[in-house]
Amino acid sequence: MRSPAIEAAVGSDIGKRYSANFDVTYLREQPLLAVVADGMGDGPGSAAAGRTAVDIFVGYLTRDPEPGPDTFRAAVAAADARVSQIGQELRSLAGCTLTAMVATPQGYWLVQVGDSRVYRLRGGLLELLTTDHTMAWLGAVNGWYPFDSAQAASARYHLTRYIGLGAVEPDVLSVTMRPGDRYLLCSDGVSEQVSYDELRTFLHRDEPPQSVITNLLTACDRAGGNDNATAIVIRVD
Repeated sequence: MRSPAIEAAVGSDIGKRYSANFDVTYLREQPLLAVVADGMGDGPGSAAAGRTAVDIFVGYLTRDPEPGPDTFRAAVAAADARVSQIGQELRSLAGCTLTAMVATPQGYWLVQVGDSRVYRLRGGLLELLTTDHTMAWLGAVNGWYPFDSAQAASARYHLTRYIGLGAVEPDVLSVTMRPGDRYLLCSDGVSEQVSYDELRTFLHRDEPPQSVITNLLTACDRAGGNDNATAIVIRVD
């Protein structure tokens, strides 16, 4: 597979709510490997989970000369087992989301556990490519309660899948890259604070990824800075 020319950038902001940043990232442009993990809560288990999950996931992929879906699933299983063990050792919650975009000889893949997200802007249309593994998502899809209700807000924090849950399986999705595409990987600190229209506007501008990151994080701060906010922006030239 001939890799397209891409430009990518990563950024993160602690926000105003927490005393530390529990989001963890990894970014390599060629071959592309982009990862965002978001720790659950603000305890030591949260800090350990994100760092551990990213290190294990990246380690599996960098050691495999031709990674594919089997590698992704093995990496997630290993990270899940280790983070679950950390929770037992700490006797407290240890968990995180993990969202990744990976280039392989067979094409490009998304790997998803939790409620961090991947968006794609193509031809002016901004699409959410991943599914949130939350009770809020299930409730919205099945009509259990209004999307903007108190029940939905509470269910937003009830993850149905996360690294550290035990025996967790990721969503694995094949995607294509076309000239002009813009991809955004982000923690919920971005998607919960920056509206769909703002995301589309920022990604649509003819600006380098680092400028888009700066604008996104500024928007998160302007919205209140209620969470750690982390984003990776990928531009296909």
